[in-house]
Amino acid sequence: MPESVRPLRFGANYTPTQGWFHHWLDFDLDAVRADLDSIASLGLDHVRVFPLWPLFQPNRTLIRPRAVEQLVQLADAAAERGLDVNVDGLQGHLSSFDFLPAWTQTWHRRNIFADPEVIAGQEVYLRTLAAALADRPNFLGMTLGNEINQFSHDPHPDPDRISHEQAARWLERMLAACEAGAPGKFHLHAEYDAAWYQDAHPFTPAQAARLGAATAVHSWVFNGTAQRHGRTGVATEHHAAYMIELARAWHTDPERPVWLQEVGAPAPHIPAEHAAHFTEATIANALDCENVWGVTWWCSHDVSRDLADFPELEYSLGLLTNEREVKPAGAAIARVVEQWRGRDHTPAVRTTALALDTGDTVASPHRAPCGPGGAFFEAWHRLTARGVRPAVVLAEHAHDKEHLAARGITAVVTPAEVD
Repeated sequence: MPESVRPLRFGANYTPTQGWFHHWLDFDLDAVRADLDSIASLGLDHVRVFPLWPLFQPNRTLIRPRAVEQLVQLADAAAERGLDVNVDGLQGHLSSFDFLPAWTQTWHRRNIFADPEVIAGQEVYLRTLAAALADRPNFLGMTLGNEINQFSHDPHPDPDRISHEQAARWLERMLAACEAGAPGKFHLHAEYDAAWYQDAHPFTPAQAARLGAATAVHSWVFNGTAQRHGRTGVATEHHAAYMIELARAWHTDPERPVWLQEVGAPAPHIPAEHAAHFTEATIANALDCENVWGVTWWCSHDVSRDLADFPELEYSLGLLTNEREVKPAGAAIARVVEQWRGRDHTPAVRTTALALDTGDTVASPHRAPCGPGGAFFEAWHRLTARGVRPAVVLAEHAHDKEHLAARGITAVVTPAEVD
């Protein structure tokens, strides 16, 4: 089967019902199995799981064997239920909370992207996790960390500032560590949308689109999209598709997969009674893009109200309740999975492209127009509202006949030409 005709994958980011990600402190395999049963009942085929870095590597030279063993037990329990597993390593940041080991903070404050000793410790840690799972057939591979780019720049309250060159070197070393631990697996990295929308952010679109086995996209409409366009706006329901097409503009391999690795229906921007519609519309629009590897919903289960201090929207993002009952969004996902079962993903080629100029292609110093309210963002969605199905092409390729032909693009327009 050619790469452009690949079966779609559908999964969930696994949020344990007992203790959230703090469950590693009181690991209960029976509770994990019950959670995974409820995920598998939706017809999903994979989960993305999140070790907490400070719990797994509390000292730079100590990776707790028991913690690694529990991760393997979780992966094996997933395999018993027909679920593949992707593992995020450097956790990092989750649902507004930061989890960094003490050996990088306060009296030991060191830049997690630039300090040689920290980098060496990270390499050993990622290699260890990957190696522990390398022989498991259901192990997909590693993601370096969850939106770890948020530590590198504003608006983080205490960023580890680096250049885009340093970010690229760090990504290359971390991906190499994963490959050393589990050769040939599906190793990648994942950023939040500052990489695409924020001027001067050190993690760049070119890095996202060219390093690792796939391009990961995290689509969240609480970033100003839903506030500006409303819960049923074209930009709101097409935000994930827009990010996929934006990513594809930087691809040098036309068959490189894009993984919609995080997307959710955040209240109150998407009210609970509208979550199922938003879920189905978002996925349908995303799957109208070529080379989508799959969709992994955030998240599997709601966060327990017994846990304090989460932003309000984080409590209700699950496909299932904290009691493992299927929610309307979960039922919508199950319908989508059934609809796509056994089908190949072969959307029509997008023949019209919107030209994007972010300055230097590698550093992309001018990314703000790509974000909500930006000229490029709004022009792309105006075209979409007219039924155009726009792709995105970098300005340097806008008149490159060979590049355009390889992508099936027959017409290129600029944002200024979209009234």
